[in-house]
Amino acid sequence: MATRRRYIDIPDHARRDFIKWTIGLGAALGLRPWKVFEIQESIVGPAVAAGAACASVNRFVGLIGGNGGLAWNTQLWPHPMQATAANGAFYAKGMATPQAMGANDHALPLSPAAPKFFDKKMTAFVCGVNLTHNTAVLNGNGIVATGINMVAASAAIQTASPTLVPSIGIGQLPYGLAPGAPNIASVPNPAGMVDLFNSASSLAGGALANASDAALFEAYYKANLSLHAVAGRPTMGSGLRTGKVAANLLGKNLASQLRPTAADLARYGITGNTPAKLSSIGNTLITTAKAFALNLTSNVIMPAFLDDPHGAFQDMATLASTAVSYGKMLDAFMADCMAVDDPMCAGRKIGDNLVMAWWGDTTKDPFTASGWPDGTTANSSVMWVMSNGYNKAGWFGQDTGGTLTTWDPTTGKDVPTGGMTSAQLAAPAAAAVLFAVAKGDMRRVSDFYRGVDIGGIVNANITGS
Repeated sequence: MATRRRYIDIPDHARRDFIKWTIGLGAALGLRPWKVFEIQESIVGPAVAAGAACASVNRFVGLIGGNGGLAWNTQLWPHPMQATAANGAFYAKGMATPQAMGANDHALPLSPAAPKFFDKKMTAFVCGVNLTHNTAVLNGNGIVATGINMVAASAAIQTASPTLVPSIGIGQLPYGLAPGAPNIASVPNPAGMVDLFNSASSLAGGALANASDAALFEAYYKANLSLHAVAGRPTMGSGLRTGKVAANLLGKNLASQLRPTAADLARYGITGNTPAKLSSIGNTLITTAKAFALNLTSNVIMPAFLDDPHGAFQDMATLASTAVSYGKMLDAFMADCMAVDDPMCAGRKIGDNLVMAWWGDTTKDPFTASGWPDGTTANSSVMWVMSNGYNKAGWFGQDTGGTLTTWDPTTGKDVPTGGMTSAQLAAPAAAAVLFAVAKGDMRRVSDFYRGVDIGGIVNANITGS
């Protein structure tokens, strides 16, 4: 009679930690994800390993524009009338092309500088309030419900697929609160994001040295030994008993893998003459793509233009160059993400399991180029989203110059007058982002959002994820 293999029984609350640390160590040792899953299965059984093989959530990148910087996004994805109006504050008047439209999608013009994103469609929600010259934009925009912010809620949803550092924030950006949200790791700049993984030992030491959870410790120890054996590395001796040495190894290996190379900078168009406001975005995106490839994090927020471009239209050459460089960096980031197999979903690329959102303080007046004033019609703002198909595409609402069209979350139809205000639409728009992060799991979104039905702005039947 064949002997049934004995698997280690890890309590439910500890399974995420086990998955997180073994995937992280596997990345440090240069193992392919399938080999890590194979070892997980040999130790804790197929059920736990299957839970790690394809994440039930998408990754998230948030680009927050403050101090007037949000307005730069209108040079990639302008309001429909802004792109054609004689007085429009748009660098390429009459040169925008329409985004492809599917059933129930709305029109959205793409500027010549707009990233192609491998034909992934963009959504633009009129939502939130004008927070001119404010970087604490989660105070009025990105709000899912009272006391619950979109970034923290997205990170809470992503705990279903553990990573070493769940959420990373560049600079002093607001993270907000949400039930179950992990702590955010805040770093001052893109280089700090790289350095973050040099201190991973302090993060790993506490979890792996906790002998009170004997099953987790035993499982991690055995996985550690197996991963090293498969990688062909020398044994770590007594260091394997504590996890701290393994975490130090993790940090030493991964910092160099996350740092932008000369080839990376060239692909993103970053040179010694690139303005700091652009090079910071590019360097952060480079490191984010590398961190996603190693499955080290799933949630990154970064500043995107904390400048005040009132005089942008006084120098059209610089304005056009800025828009083109910005679009090139976003396209290079997506190309990086689409060039790598997703370590947490066989048969998919990282870019196929990614959600991006752009929001902030003010889009500035779309119809006044001179001095590019901060005011917006009805004190409105905008959030752009690349949802990988989970949100309906195109402009929902728009500024038409002197009047504001809003939209109905339940039907998806534009409402010229008398509908919800831009401020009231902040929560439904944020919920649509969470819907995309949760891969269409509205039940998970409802843990944070209790507003009106958003069925008119989301696509509920996405397959292949």
